[in-house]
Amino acid sequence: MKKMVVLMLVLAGTTFGNYVQAQESTAEVVTTEIPEKEYCVYTNDFWSNWFLSVGATHMSSMGHGESDWGGLLFDAPNGKWGVNLAIGKWFTPGLGMRYKFNGMLHSRDFSDQYLDFAYCASRADMMFNMSNLLCGYSETRVWNLTLFGGWGFIDDKSALDFGVHSSWRLGKRVDIFAEAGVFLADRHGKLLEINDSYEKFLDLSIGFTFDIGKNTFRKAVDVDAIMALNTAQLDALNASLADQQAENARLKSELAKKPKEVIKVQEVYKATGAPQSVFFNIGSSRLVSKKEIVNLEAIANVAKENNVKVYVTGYADSATGSAVYNQKLSEKRAETVAKELEKLGLSRDNMVVEGKGGVSSLTPVSYNRRVIVEIK
Repeated sequence: MKKMVVLMLVLAGTTFGNYVQAQESTAEVVTTEIPEKEYCVYTNDFWSNWFLSVGATHMSSMGHGESDWGGLLFDAPNGKWGVNLAIGKWFTPGLGMRYKFNGMLHSRDFSDQYLDFAYCASRADMMFNMSNLLCGYSETRVWNLTLFGGWGFIDDKSALDFGVHSSWRLGKRVDIFAEAGVFLADRHGKLLEINDSYEKFLDLSIGFTFDIGKNTFRKAVDVDAIMALNTAQLDALNASLADQQAENARLKSELAKKPKEVIKVQEVYKATGAPQSVFFNIGSSRLVSKKEIVNLEAIANVAKENNVKVYVTGYADSATGSAVYNQKLSEKRAETVAKELEKLGLSRDNMVVEGKGGVSSLTPVSYNRRVIVEIK
């Protein structure tokens, strides 16, 4: 009769402990690496992501109209050197704006004669960082390719410009750049018409760019990925609770079948040491929470008092990873739980620790990422 009472108390205690563990674990927010979106960033403030460029420029004039575009590269003996300065801001990793000034020593005017005179060019450009737009933002990227286009003046003549800007990162705040652009200058303001009144210029520049203030963007959090991760963890907790409820139902059924029989000590082992499932996140052998192993103490105590074996069996889900990887992962998970049992005072000699690799016996897939601890 005493053994019957002991069995019933143990059964009730195990059921209540499992319920409390499941409720507390479900409410717990597990801290993991926060997933981020590759192409989305948070908007920066006004003072962030400014830059200043300083360099040398070489500009060549190639006459009027739409002819002789090839001469812009090969037949322009009148090119002169000068300096360029630019200041700008990146509003997003892919979209920015700058104001650029060129000061030249000599050039060609809008007639067919060559004159020696000083002149300057200035314009406002929109800038499109194609590396970030096409490949996603990365603050550690070494090379960036940018297209630009805008409007400005050469002396008092209005001009359109467009071109390509290439930069290489030398340090956290310093880049070296090379740039090639084309100017279309027109004294009559008819830049979009094909006529003989506009003049073509080729502008080649090289120099350094210095970042001012905060020069990085913070990627946006991937809320959908976080929700999926939390759902997987909740599924794992529900699976653990379902295991305990099924085992408790089995024990109740056995108790109802033989109420007058003398219960053997080994049955008490099984009741106290009901199989426990410890769940893991995908690809990980670290415990999600210490609360996962609360009920292992009962198994460890029974094993120590009665000198019986505890079986620690690790699994991985076969839906992800290779067979070799899953085998090693299952062994690492089993070893993690075995070390926790050692901390509870259970000798390694009383444990059988093994990994069974990847399995797909449970649904959803996350249920298979676990370690089962039991007394057989």
